Amino acid sequence: MRTDTARSLAVRLLLRTFGEGGYSNLLLDQALAEAALEPMDKRLCAMLYYGVTERFLTLEHIAGCYSKRPVQKLDREVRMILALGLYQLLYCEKIPDRAAVNETVALTGIFHKKSASGFVNAVLRSFLRDGKKIRFPQDKWHARQVEFSAPADLVQKLYEQLGEETAERFLSNALLPPPVTIRLNTTRASAEEIAELQPEACGICENAYFTHIQDVSETDSFRKGYFHVQDLSPQLCCKVLDPQPGEIVFDVCAAPGGKTFTIAEMMQDRGKVYAFDLHPKRVKLIEDGAKRLGLTCIQAQAQDAKVFREDLPQADRVLCDVPCSGLGVIRRKPEIKYKPLAELAGLPDIQLAILENAARYLRTGGTLVYATCTVLREENEAVIGRFLAAHPEFRPVPLTEFGTQDGYKTFTAADGDCDGFFVGRLKKEGTA
Repeated sequence: MRTDTARSLAVRLLLRTFGEGGYSNLLLDQALAEAALEPMDKRLCAMLYYGVTERFLTLEHIAGCYSKRPVQKLDREVRMILALGLYQLLYCEKIPDRAAVNETVALTGIFHKKSASGFVNAVLRSFLRDGKKIRFPQDKWHARQVEFSAPADLVQKLYEQLGEETAERFLSNALLPPPVTIRLNTTRASAEEIAELQPEACGICENAYFTHIQDVSETDSFRKGYFHVQDLSPQLCCKVLDPQPGEIVFDVCAAPGGKTFTIAEMMQDRGKVYAFDLHPKRVKLIEDGAKRLGLTCIQAQAQDAKVFREDLPQADRVLCDVPCSGLGVIRRKPEIKYKPLAELAGLPDIQLAILENAARYLRTGGTLVYATCTVLREENEAVIGRFLAAHPEFRPVPLTEFGTQDGYKTFTAADGDCDGFFVGRLKKEGTA
């Protein structure tokens, strides 16, 4: 039976992430649950794995500066081992350089790449001799690729669409640890009853709090259902929706349920919230979360968001948070930023189809909110533009509560240390 160290497990996870894909948080959770490691080693593994994933292009560039062979042509195991070693030298102040080098070289034996031990040792020690300096490329976009560890074409697109200042702040923020943000369950508790979390009010969204406690699921207030974990940006999305007690509200792409819970809480658990997701297993996540929070107005069902159901009632408000590229959450799932942009080309058509179907559920006078966790215009403003062109019965509603006369807004870290998120609000005025 194989016994992994923190570093060897991190390498195995990196091989999976940059080989077969998969979300980093899910891969790590499963691996740590199965690993025979002490808690301290699990924390080290998580730190190294996420750190290398976040900085992978930067680390690959550094390795390439000291390798005669193109880094991409090295054995996959050697590439990941090198990246792990360089990450420790450059970003882990508490790990002595000597230990970082020795432990990294030892990994070549664990992964049956002993013949590469001299090469790995030489690259790491050469980097040390050069004072751990990064040699940036002269080309602007490739220099930014190395600086932000994001593909040059993505960086260029973000600069063009967000503007240089916002794009740089967004990309810089994506390399920082995200905050733990929670939503107070006002149907069950007051702010005083979550004092053990040492909550800090977010400011721009009522009942949203930051906490420095990382594993909030181990607290009494979590077990009592006094809050749920939710980034600030989807809470702001629910604020834009503005559900009222007694209404019928649809959340058409709901799992794992964070926005559904916030909606139900804003409605004081009065009315009906229909929460749909394509996969029955994910529907159970919504049901389990609602049970822990004591929310009874939620009805979770498996449902394809592109298929209309005649048996459902008309809704006062519909939240349409569609599948997207996910580029707004790269500080939580850094592997997303490495996907080729060409793979995202088909998303707007899928998003529009879901929005079109969701709009059919809305009563005249009702509110439709379109949302994504990306910052790309083609998935955001462009989809709303296409929808409005085909549906004159809908009009944008200015987001004056966020200081804009537009009917949409892209939230970024500049709006209060939140993930990247887009929200558009529309009102149905009459039959086309």
